[in-house]
Amino acid sequence: MTTYETVIGLEFHAELKTKTKIFCSCPTTFAGDPNTHVCPVCLGLPGVLPVLNKRAVELAVKAGLALNCNISHYSKFDRKNYFYPDLPKGYQVTQFPLPICKDGYLIIPADDGGEKKVRINRIHMEEDAGKLVHSGETISSSLYSLPDYNRAAVPLIEIVSEPDISSAEEARAFGEKLKAALEYADVSDVRMEQGSLRCDVNISLRPMGQKEFGTRTEIKNLNSFRAVQRAILYEQERQAAVLDEGGRIYQETLTWDDNKGCTLSMRSKEEAHDYRYFPEPDLVPIVLDQEWIDKIAAEMPEMPDARLQRLTIEAGISATDAAIIVCNKTLAFYFDQVVEHYPDPKTVAKWLLGDLSRLLNEQGETVEAIPIAPEQLATLLTQIKEGKINNNTGKTVLEEMFKTGQDADTIIKEKGFAQISDTSALDAAVQNVIAANPQPVQDYKDGKKQAIGFLVGQIMKQTGGQANPQMVRELLCKALDS
Repeated sequence: MTTYETVIGLEFHAELKTKTKIFCSCPTTFAGDPNTHVCPVCLGLPGVLPVLNKRAVELAVKAGLALNCNISHYSKFDRKNYFYPDLPKGYQVTQFPLPICKDGYLIIPADDGGEKKVRINRIHMEEDAGKLVHSGETISSSLYSLPDYNRAAVPLIEIVSEPDISSAEEARAFGEKLKAALEYADVSDVRMEQGSLRCDVNISLRPMGQKEFGTRTEIKNLNSFRAVQRAILYEQERQAAVLDEGGRIYQETLTWDDNKGCTLSMRSKEEAHDYRYFPEPDLVPIVLDQEWIDKIAAEMPEMPDARLQRLTIEAGISATDAAIIVCNKTLAFYFDQVVEHYPDPKTVAKWLLGDLSRLLNEQGETVEAIPIAPEQLATLLTQIKEGKINNNTGKTVLEEMFKTGQDADTIIKEKGFAQISDTSALDAAVQNVIAANPQPVQDYKDGKKQAIGFLVGQIMKQTGGQANPQMVRELLCKALDS
């Protein structure tokens, strides 16, 4: 790929987190029997009139603020006319010349190790189409498809980037950051596996140094960032091979076959499609006053970049650990809740990303399934800090908490895990170990101070790991130095 430069623009469709559809009161809940969440309005039957969902407008504004956009005080809906079986009305209500948000951006890691500002051209509101249920595994392998209109008229925003992305890695980074921003803003549940966040990739190649864009292809409806990355890498290689052989890239719409690992042609787009846009006659323009926009802005939660800065600068957590915490909203909120009860962010991060993550991975669970309440974990960490149990015993207690849901105090009491900090009991153990290990004792006295570690280990073993290791070391040193 040293011969060509890749130019990528992304379009994301995000379903807004409303209870009802954009122009009617039908529910937006996922699944359900086919064609049961429908009514005359979202089916576009003759004589019906749409009524705009105010909550959808509010969420669109929040999305624009989350993605650093300018919010339009005046926008309007348009009809986009085309025929497809998943579009019951024969047109889609969307926004064309006057979108609700424009001129945004996201900062992402660049291929050269620095940062890149990827511009967002616009965010516009529209209604979702229905869903085609294919008879085969994919559209290309199906004999027929059946339309399910439950998703028709679910409120959507379409987020359109400028062609500022240069690689599959940058595309994935942009998508992951956009997903996190929408999730933190509570605009969408962004569940790509359910189709509430979908990505279209526009990709072209041009010879290095050429200013004019090459002919682009569009890969539709990618539902994971892994698929986005793989599809771009494949299409890069495919287009480069065609160009190297003196061939021509045709402007067309492609689908990605994840099983075969390749793109497949769906339809040609040699000429710009004439959608015959015109203003939607049944809906008035959207007029927003600045006071309402400011109110929404004031209620915006802490966004990922601000949270990352807080964790690294204020809390002193490493950039790597902070990024892992921030990229998962559930984990980030869980972290903050633990810190409320145990104000030591570094220790909390260590346990979250260490032993707790290990337990989740062993069970094949995600962060959402953590069975330990934040205050329970904070209590365990407090017990360790106060010396009631040592660090190793704490890990054992955590495993019991994970399995049983019991709190740390109960497990420590029932299992007899309380740390031995009684000086007289530890003195006896120290004398026993010194008497039983003359060679390490002599090594220590001869200046080999590392021998103390072996002796501490013997006492920990003798006490079943319940001795206070700091007190053990102090008592040993006192006995051996006297």
